[in-house]
Amino acid sequence: GVAVVDAEEPDVVVVARHGSPLVIGLGERELFAASDVSAFVRHTRQVIHLDDGDLATLRPTGYQITALSSGYSGSSGASVSSPSSSPAATRQPQTVSLEDADHDVDGHPHFMHKEIHEQPQTVARALLGRLDERFATAHLGGLGLDARASREIARVHFLGCGSAYYAGEAGAQLVESLARIPARAEPASEFRYRNPVIEPDTLYVAVSQSGETADTLAAVQELQRKGGRVIGIVNVVGSTLARECGGGMYLHAGPEVSVTSTKAYTAMYVAAALLALHLGRVRDLSHADGRRLVEGLHALPGQIEEVLAGEAAIAELAAGYARYHDLMFIGRVRGWPVAREGAQKLKEVSYLHAEAYPAAELKHGPLALIGPQLPTVAVIPDDELLDKNVSTLMEIRARRGGVLAVAHRKLPPEVADHTIVVPKNQPELDPILLGIPLQLLAYHAAVTLGRDVDRPRNLAKSVTVE
Repeated sequence: GVAVVDAEEPDVVVVARHGSPLVIGLGERELFAASDVSAFVRHTRQVIHLDDGDLATLRPTGYQITALSSGYSGSSGASVSSPSSSPAATRQPQTVSLEDADHDVDGHPHFMHKEIHEQPQTVARALLGRLDERFATAHLGGLGLDARASREIARVHFLGCGSAYYAGEAGAQLVESLARIPARAEPASEFRYRNPVIEPDTLYVAVSQSGETADTLAAVQELQRKGGRVIGIVNVVGSTLARECGGGMYLHAGPEVSVTSTKAYTAMYVAAALLALHLGRVRDLSHADGRRLVEGLHALPGQIEEVLAGEAAIAELAAGYARYHDLMFIGRVRGWPVAREGAQKLKEVSYLHAEAYPAAELKHGPLALIGPQLPTVAVIPDDELLDKNVSTLMEIRARRGGVLAVAHRKLPPEVADHTIVVPKNQPELDPILLGIPLQLLAYHAAVTLGRDVDRPRNLAKSVTVE
């Protein structure tokens, strides 16, 4: 994305997009150009999203957009004037739903802290209008899939990077559990380079907060070239990924300013649960199970508030664990993606080394690392695997390793040094609640260590390069 000014014509700005996002803002007798709407939301909410290969000339009197032909420059291609002079413009302005207040910390010490505490409202917005009480299912009209098309899906494949990938892992588990459709998740950055086999009966789900993640966009474009069926789970309305996919779900999480994703990750998980519920109900998921999950989804916002109410105790624990240089995160099955996301949160915002492993894999190598200087953060849902998880923690304790458990009940001191207790929902939805304390743990560890919480070193909010 480039912006050029000629010293001989200082009242003209020429901008062009090739790969990175570029947005034009239309104000009152003023124009803006930026890589993100948040840069000018204080001045206007009327925007035009440029496509790859677009070149725009901005003048005090209006703008002109040229869609350059591939491989050519200059004025070749279709010229599009501003709506005032050409109603047939192909780049129609859109009104974004952001408010100026969305980009203020609103009394919180950091944006990350604000966004963690916005999660009850975030989840409520993600569910708004999408739960069908009568038929105990999810209403997802944006997917472009009717009941017949949904039944023809033989596999589901989630693609994302970072937290979006971990949300995809959780989503794949939900789809297999509820819809009984084989499902998997893969880093989008790996997908296109392994020359994947694209199957016509597979539903590919691209997950991204920004909708501008370069690796995920490239994977989607590779899929479309090969005739794959792709939907998106995206937060930013009008983003490139949302336009490329054509169908999907918006998260409605609101702007996420902190580089470290919290509320968007939780909204991604909720969106994946809605997709799994929808696919399950057109197949073999019973009405009773559908109703159970609908009730569980309705309960989430209030239960997240309960978790956030225990922040002071988590902050105290975080201050103690921040003195370690390395931490191990473990979980089984549903707890495994939560452990991976928790480890990522801690290392990206506090710079502590954190490594996640499936709990059953400890004895296949990592157990050699366990000792007094390597505590373990364990995700322990109260499910059919509780006894196995407790047995794993006893293995760690036998080697003098410290344990911080996130669980549905307080574990005895011989099993865990500390337990963060969270409310219990339905087993499929419990990981959403188990992940919230790990966000607070990472945040308060970073504050204890004096890190730049909202802008961790070496990282960017929208990863627009490979």
